[in-house]
Order: sequence, then structure tokens, then C-alpha cells
Amino acid sequence: MEKIAVFGSAFNPPSLGHKSVIESLVHFDRILLVPSIAHAWGKTMLDYDIRCQLVEAFINDLAIEQVELSLVEQSLYTPGESVTTYAVLKKLQESHPTADITFVIGPDNFFKFSSFYKSDEITERWSVMACPEKVKVRSTDIRNAIINGDDFANLSTKSVTNILQDGGLYKTM
Repeated sequence: MEKIAVFGSAFNPPSLGHKSVIESLVHFDRILLVPSIAHAWGKTMLDYDIRCQLVEAFINDLAIEQVELSLVEQSLYTPGESVTTYAVLKKLQESHPTADITFVIGPDNFFKFSSFYKSDEITERWSVMACPEKVKVRSTDIRNAIINGDDFANLSTKSVTNILQDGGLYKTM
């Protein structure tokens, strides 16, 4: 049975903290990175397509063969509504009916997991794994460094850093 880890995040942008979580998931057959298309709690993010480009560059830099970008949220999105974790997991299970799916949650969401839509049904149907980052670098650290004009090359991977620098991203957020 294929074991799939589903790691959802804003990836706004991908950071070395994300990388440290992903590196602790290499025992899974597949690691799906699922950028949120619309944040459930209304967080301001870069455009979804740009964040997907950043995640693709991030994945290339990681060079971990079982890591892939999942656009499942795009297929579930209705403008003006958030895409729930429950809907994502249900859709992925339909796409991979025999897979054992584990939802990976960061420490920031772990303590508010009970407020997730259908949290009880999620834990009944799928495994939920809290996975703290081993490297304490957050997307917020990168955004703040960019806004403040500080060097941020040591906060993400080389390709992500280059895209952020070349595109002037986050300077006006």
C-alpha cells in the first residue's frame, strides 16, 4: 500500500523550515506539497500561481524524488470560499483509493486543529501527524527580511531566493 504524506501550507514563500519538515517525511512513498489557494483565515498571500512556481523551484532544489506539487486545491476552489482540509483529503483519497494518506500539520496549526472543518471526521478517516520544523525559519521571516531590505539568502533555497529577488516579490505587501 502506497503511503502518502500531504503537507499543506501557504508556502508564502517556501522556507528552510518547510524543508526541514519535508526532510523528516522521506519514509513516505510520496510527499505532496499542497499550496493553499485561499487561506481559511483570510491571510494575505502572493498569487496562487506565483506561489506554485516558488514551490516547483523549491522542489527542484530539494532533489528528494518523492516530493511533488499537488494542485488539488485549484480543482476544488470556488471563488469566495475557502478549500477545507477535509475536501483536500477526500479528493486525494478518491484519486488514490488504495493509499494510506497522512495529513502533516505544522505546530502552528496543531493547537487549533479542533477548529478545522470536520476535524473529527479527518482523524477518523486519515492519520494526522504533527511535524514541527527542525530549522526555525518561517515564511514570515523571509517576508520581513525582504520588506526591511535585509539579506534573506539563508532563509530558503537558492532558486526560491533568486525568484524572490528577481521578481521583487513581497516588497509591496
